[in-house]
Amino acid sequence: MDQPKMERMLRLMKLLTANNRYTIDDLSNMLDMSSRTIYRYIDTFREAGFVVKKSNGLIRLDRQSKYFKDISELVHFTDEEAYILKSAIESIDENNIIKQNLKAKLYSVYDYKILAECVTKGSNAKNVNNIAEAIGNRQQIWLKGYKSASSNTISDRLVEPYKFTANYIQVWGYEIPLLPDGTPDPQRQGKNKMFKVSRITDTEITGKGWEFEHEHKSAYIDIFRISSHNQFPIKLKLGLKAASLLIEEFPLAEKDLTKISDTQYILETKVCNYEGAGRFVLGLLDDIEILESENFITFLKQRVSILKD
Repeated sequence: MDQPKMERMLRLMKLLTANNRYTIDDLSNMLDMSSRTIYRYIDTFREAGFVVKKSNGLIRLDRQSKYFKDISELVHFTDEEAYILKSAIESIDENNIIKQNLKAKLYSVYDYKILAECVTKGSNAKNVNNIAEAIGNRQQIWLKGYKSASSNTISDRLVEPYKFTANYIQVWGYEIPLLPDGTPDPQRQGKNKMFKVSRITDTEITGKGWEFEHEHKSAYIDIFRISSHNQFPIKLKLGLKAASLLIEEFPLAEKDLTKISDTQYILETKVCNYEGAGRFVLGLLDDIEILESENFITFLKQRVSILKD
């Protein structure tokens, strides 16, 4: 079976096992497939041993299907197991990149509602669940009552979410421009933006598939775990203390670090903005020399002047 066909079948399987229920027409529109193809894939699932159920025109794969149960048991945790797993993960130092990777991997393969507490707390868990479901099903979602620090406004945003940042603190999404009545504005082009989960009051999955996937752009994530569509070069000379702390706090930095003596190192990398690198450098000014760039030096001078004031 060719890879594109396999991908389409897996996307269909995800929708047929989701909490939402869909008609053949819904599935056809969301996956951009013909109804005939949908029916053919469903017949393939049935022949493979999955139980296909239909009620009021809504199609789903029965979770009691033998193979579905076999698969789910591979990643199933009881409440007690989930609690112990959560406690074990949270006991790892917050700055450890392995902790973030564990959360991301578990969250990607297991039920959203079980592992949301490993990633977020309180009301954020529900919003993370809904956003992750929208990403998985390639659907648009309403971010209700989003508090924007840049525009100092609170508004509802219609978004096609496509990528979380580390620890599910933020999500990248294509924002669809709206008319005053809250309906999409076909005359304006949307933008890829990063939304902070903590600023979202509520979420509502629309059930409508992505329409602007060709506009989605993956962002960079730098060694300081900052995400952006932009990259800026920096070059630093680090003493032993600074280099050691850098690797301990940001393990990915090691690939951009060059040893020039027993006590000196060169860090040459690209950052998404100067905030992360700036915080690190300002805390170790006595053990770091900025070699490049002038823009980064200007940024640091501005930060220092603010601290003096």
